[in-house]
Amino acid sequence: QVQVVESGGGEVQEGGSLRLSCTASGLTFDDHAMGWFRQNPGKERQGVACISWSGSGVYYSDSMRGRFTISRDNDKNTLYLQMNGLKPEDTATYYCAADIRPRHRDYDYCSFDGSQSDWAYWGQGTQVTVKS
Repeated sequence: QVQVVESGGGEVQEGGSLRLSCTASGLTFDDHAMGWFRQNPGKERQGVACISWSGSGVYYSDSMRGRFTISRDNDKNTLYLQMNGLKPEDTATYYCAADIRPRHRDYDYCSFDGSQSDWAYWGQGTQVTVKS
């Protein structure tokens, strides 16, 4: 049984920083690219950043590029998101998920160019609130 647990959220002032973690069990972690997503009530889930199975390929959505850094530790089955320069519009529940599209090992990239159904093993999320 796959279990994914996000942590590290909280309330910060504008310009502050947070580091989110996502620990997975019950899956072969380094078989999957991993991604961070965020969502507010009544709105669609948005891709934030993703990272390839080895960690060498990363992708950021435009509004996060330069402020957020995604990383992973495959030995610890853990995904991270360092968020700096937080803005009120970053307020959301943040989720991590695994890319379940079958890939050859040589495919060491990640992207959000598919659909939400390409991602699975969602955790319960961690709330990030940025106060102005």
